[in-house]
Amino acid sequence: MDPVTLTTDRLLLRAVGPQDTDAVYAACQDSDIQRWTTVPSPYLPEHARGFTEQMAPDGWAGGSMFTFGAFLPSGELIGMLGITLRSLGVGEIGYWGVKEHRGHGYVTEAAVSVSRWAFTKMSVDRVEWRAEVGNRASRAVAERAGFVLEGTLRSSLNNKGVLRDCWIGSLLPSDLGLASTTPYLPAKE
Repeated sequence: MDPVTLTTDRLLLRAVGPQDTDAVYAACQDSDIQRWTTVPSPYLPEHARGFTEQMAPDGWAGGSMFTFGAFLPSGELIGMLGITLRSLGVGEIGYWGVKEHRGHGYVTEAAVSVSRWAFTKMSVDRVEWRAEVGNRASRAVAERAGFVLEGTLRSSLNNKGVLRDCWIGSLLPSDLGLASTTPYLPAKE
């Protein structure tokens, strides 16, 4: 699939490439990104090159992982988001925000936009969010974006060779006022 570009009121969301390597490298020096995400630690220049020159473009080309850099109109990187297709109709969102731009709602805005795109253009009917228990910043973004916390999965997230418990939440098309591509019959208790 060819990469797409999305816009929000404040952001440009586009595929990343070699021109973004230095910005990705600088952002991933943040200890919180290294602690709470699966980026390598220490994060080296070759990791940034591999991500911007191979991993992100290959995900788009293979139609399995859709990575968006979130940029201000000035061109400054404020975060990274991706939707990875996990099964038929299910995508998983992941994201991080550049330290200097946290607390302004940018990642929440981008997460809603990318999820809306997945629902309307990729036939996704469920976007899942997962984060290691304790990652309150990621949870706050998910909740502000409308994700419903569904519980805790034990030993479900492998971060740097250690299994950790994680929170899981979901966003459905109806949460954003959109129709699902497949009928949904909620359980009645």
